[in-house]
Amino acid sequence: MRKDRIISALFAIFMMAMANTMRADNVSSRFHILGGELSNSAATSVSDIDEVLPRMKALGLNTVLVPAYWELMEQQEQRVEGQMDFTLVDRTIDVARQEGLKIVLLWFGAWKNSMSCYAPAWFKRDVKRFPRAVTKEGKPLEIASCFSGDVLQTDLKAFSSLMRHIAEKDPQREVVIMMQIENEIGMLESARDHSPLAEEAYRKPVPQALLKALNIKKKGTWAEVFGTDDYADEKFMAWHYACYVEHLAKAARQIHDIPLYVNAAMNSRGRKPGEYPSAGPLAHLADIWKAGAPSIDILAPDIYDTGFKSWASQYAMPLRPQEKQRISDGASGIGGKIKNRLFIPESRCCENSGVRALYVFGEHQALGFSPFAIDQASPKETESVTQAYDLLKQIENGKLLNSKMSWGLLFDQDDKERVIDDNGVVMTCRHYFTLPWDARATDGSTWPEGGAMLIRLGKYDYLLAGSGVVVDFKTRTEIQQEKLQLGLGMQQKKLGEDGFLAGQETTGQAAEERTLNSPLGPTGSFPQKEPSTQFTGSRLGLLSVDEVAIDSQGQMQYLRRHNGDQSHQGRHARISVGDWKILHIQLYEYK
Repeated sequence: MRKDRIISALFAIFMMAMANTMRADNVSSRFHILGGELSNSAATSVSDIDEVLPRMKALGLNTVLVPAYWELMEQQEQRVEGQMDFTLVDRTIDVARQEGLKIVLLWFGAWKNSMSCYAPAWFKRDVKRFPRAVTKEGKPLEIASCFSGDVLQTDLKAFSSLMRHIAEKDPQREVVIMMQIENEIGMLESARDHSPLAEEAYRKPVPQALLKALNIKKKGTWAEVFGTDDYADEKFMAWHYACYVEHLAKAARQIHDIPLYVNAAMNSRGRKPGEYPSAGPLAHLADIWKAGAPSIDILAPDIYDTGFKSWASQYAMPLRPQEKQRISDGASGIGGKIKNRLFIPESRCCENSGVRALYVFGEHQALGFSPFAIDQASPKETESVTQAYDLLKQIENGKLLNSKMSWGLLFDQDDKERVIDDNGVVMTCRHYFTLPWDARATDGSTWPEGGAMLIRLGKYDYLLAGSGVVVDFKTRTEIQQEKLQLGLGMQQKKLGEDGFLAGQETTGQAAEERTLNSPLGPTGSFPQKEPSTQFTGSRLGLLSVDEVAIDSQGQMQYLRRHNGDQSHQGRHARISVGDWKILHIQLYEYK
């Protein structure tokens, strides 16, 4: 009898382990978000959802970011505790499952873009129970105060109900793979809340947990420790917003353990706290947010301004070599470890979106990328997303997405070049319009951005996937020789597409007469100043440049050979602006 119980217990343990394995495998650890976020009113009815999700699938997305609106879940005038309507969430999950899409739900609860505009009507009307934040001048704002216990508990109760429902509706995490808590939290018009509850908290000592996290030895009130300017006020609010979010995140973990993140509106254009959403999960407040909300996996940037690379880099946590190896081995997509990974849930949907996606996956081993309001974008704007996501899916097929040895390229009219030294292989990467023969480069129009992923497969073996870029490959010796020549006053010669020296166009007869009448004679050139040293060492050449596709089995399929004019007679690999390609580049060394 005892033996039977032991066998039964072991069998139960085995079945639990199998269930956990199945749950983990339902969302592959190699899965990455090739996403798009819907506009704010795109999923407010069943008909909206039925129309928009199939359209997102057709654009090539694998994940759609969909708002979950508190006001539409709990909108009754006479509130009944726990009475929630999940019709829209259910429809979203059902249609997404039918279309083979993943969903990231965005909890539009107490705050959306700082404001409490998505709270139910009964919440908005009851300002006594649910007090508002107040400016320094005493002006009440349409922003619920995070210092109110009633605000927190009511928001928490509704959010917890949603999490329980998702756990019941999608227990294996087949569809809903991540949750955003609130949306672009922060104070506007004032750097901090000055309501009575906030002022009471402001006069209290700074919590020891925060002082320890920031390595601050001084103790005292917020004003005594941090000062009284707007940036000091922002730290005060950041801590309390983070602690508020931690209550929701901790509850979510206990109910249904899926990845959680918060998103930030950028502190751009020289704006001060309160002119942008003060105290949100911004890069300069990351230590405060991580201390206050340890259950949150990712602080995510919403990037709409210029300087995309700079904003992305602020939120990309530096990865050590062993972490890059873990990512390359597939241990850190959705379903694996995602803590502190770069995820861009909102970016301006435009013609440059596609190359920006390629850049963040190549440069920062990103978890995902998502243009905002993609459902309202024009075909001209969504085309680049579709094209880039097709390349990224192929790269993922080959298990090369987030390779431990990859780089991201992103160029525009002002930022045209990047030089990468890969263990002696010096790759000079440029915008395609730096080539002198493309008329679009000088027609007066603004250059579209060019971008790509550059992946090392092995020694002298690379993949280039993208649009609007050109890359040449040299040894360090070649680069040093070029620098030496420039130092001696020798100008680099401009070559035409055929590889010949680019000169002034003339008729054949005029060119002949000019040469014969020249005092230099038929050679037609001045004596060149010789470098002080002869070239020594080796050079790199293009062994082959092949346009390829990667099939669903991860096998590279040859499409065509790029040589002659397409490789500048063996000088570089390039992908034109407007083309989207994967090039397999093999090099060789010679002397």
